[in-house]
Amino acid sequence: MEYKIRTHTCGELREKDAGIIVTLNGWVNKKRDLGGILFIDIRDRYGITQIRVKPDSPVYSIAEKVGLEYVVSVTGKVVVRENKNKNLPTGDIEIDVTNLQILNESQITPFVVEDDVKASEELRLQYRYLDLRRKTMTDNLVVRNQVYQIVHNFYNSKNFIEVETPILMKSTPEGARDYLVPSRIHKGKFYALPQSPQTYKQLLMVAGLDRYVQICKCFRDEDLRSDRQPEFTQIDVEMSFVNQEMIFNISEELFQRIWKEVLDVNLEIPFDRITYDEAITTYGIDKPDFRLKDEMKIIDLTQLFSANQTTFFNLNGKKNFVVAGFKINRVINNKDVLITRKILDNLSDFIKSKGYTGLGYIKLNEDNKLQSPLLKFLSEIEIENLYKKINLVQGDTFFLLVGEKLKTFQMLGELRIKIAEQFSLLSDNEYSFVWVTDFPLFKYNEELKRFEGEHHIFTMPKDEHLYLLDSKDRENIESIRANCYDLVLNGNEIGSGSLRIYNSEIQQKVFNIIGLSEAESREKFGFMLDAFKYGAPPHGGIAFGYDRIIAILRGLKSIRDVIAFPKTVSAVSLMDGSPSYVTKEQLDELHLQIKNSNNN
Repeated sequence: MEYKIRTHTCGELREKDAGIIVTLNGWVNKKRDLGGILFIDIRDRYGITQIRVKPDSPVYSIAEKVGLEYVVSVTGKVVVRENKNKNLPTGDIEIDVTNLQILNESQITPFVVEDDVKASEELRLQYRYLDLRRKTMTDNLVVRNQVYQIVHNFYNSKNFIEVETPILMKSTPEGARDYLVPSRIHKGKFYALPQSPQTYKQLLMVAGLDRYVQICKCFRDEDLRSDRQPEFTQIDVEMSFVNQEMIFNISEELFQRIWKEVLDVNLEIPFDRITYDEAITTYGIDKPDFRLKDEMKIIDLTQLFSANQTTFFNLNGKKNFVVAGFKINRVINNKDVLITRKILDNLSDFIKSKGYTGLGYIKLNEDNKLQSPLLKFLSEIEIENLYKKINLVQGDTFFLLVGEKLKTFQMLGELRIKIAEQFSLLSDNEYSFVWVTDFPLFKYNEELKRFEGEHHIFTMPKDEHLYLLDSKDRENIESIRANCYDLVLNGNEIGSGSLRIYNSEIQQKVFNIIGLSEAESREKFGFMLDAFKYGAPPHGGIAFGYDRIIAILRGLKSIRDVIAFPKTVSAVSLMDGSPSYVTKEQLDELHLQIKNSNNN
């Protein structure tokens, strides 16, 4: 079908264009009949332009047939509107149509294509191609592309080389389950989809490429949530002959440029820094939200109550137990934070649901008197010392818990976030970056009764902890800190990296701790251990979660809205029905047989 190709997009015409003849191509966004004159809004990804068709127009009968989401081509003169629409960039003009062509009709859509969509997310995902016609969704992908170009240009200006790494790789333990791809040619063998290009980018450093970057797809077969997808995108970076500070500096400059070009926001650098241990003991979480940097800090009160023998505070014989809590000021970030009896009860129920017997609190009333059911457990000296320690003023409340150290700090961290959300203490227009450094190298998996890498197993221990790699003591191994760091933005981990192990002997010691024998290490990572023997340089890097960055830039909670064709939380594509069954012939070619679920 021949049709007139557009001369302009639906978002570019202005009052200065009045009098010219134009052709627009697009979708019908809205149709109105006002006293016989038909007004139709035509939409493309650039915007919306209103056209008008008068009753005496030769194309009026065609215009009457036009429905929502029809694809049309319209030609006419640009005229100034009598009633201008200040809500549209093109609202000062309209097109007086002389020619209208229906290029394709549309059935009634399962939901109205509009920004204030009423459809469920499931329906939107099923008809994703319709959902993406909405301006907000289109704009998400436009910003995604904009950041893509900024990243490429930035690293190119810093002399980085973009290198594509394999999608079909060897299955190696990296913390999550691999997606496996059976080999048709090599019976019984499998490729894995990369959880990250970690091993490859380290080998690129051994190869002497010095500065590598890639915006790449990664795959993890793990339980999903709003900020996880089975396939996700990351900005992957590696550099040779660098220290941690150099990686921080170049990363901060990247984010400074992104925020300036996308949001016109000037980020102050350098970003804040905090160690992992400080983050846990001060904020109860390893990704603290620094919009509340100075509020509700956790205080360890264990020493204050070390001699207390009462039921609530007694810590005798309880290893690694603490008394800790945080203060809630009466006013935080210019917002009234009144802890009422109802709020206290709700927070106590929340704490109980997490396994605690209850939530302790101390409140300084309007008459400057302490109010707390805990006072009966405290001596006058303890009350006086506590009052001085927590520095309460009129209207303040102090919450405290008693329990196992790490669990208690983390529980207080959850409580801080819950209160911040309840009182809307966090501004969406504030961007607080912080580096969290010196993570543990290992974590102990109680279920599997073995150590795992806290981040990954290629992270270099801090120099002063190298000797602990030879220890057999669990506490010693758990105390090892690594040259490892996360970049956190508003409580979201958006980047993670480390200085890498580049010595095969140190790498083998790490493998030993996680339970890999020398034979198993050779089988899984022999290629890396061998590479380290041929002059591997000191190197380090970082990977940034691209989807999460775009979601934050767009003010969104879920990364699904910034991915063109995402999966659900059960890793299903509602649009095309993947994953799907395959034929027996396909399975036979791959030497596979589906195990009956009823079999043992």
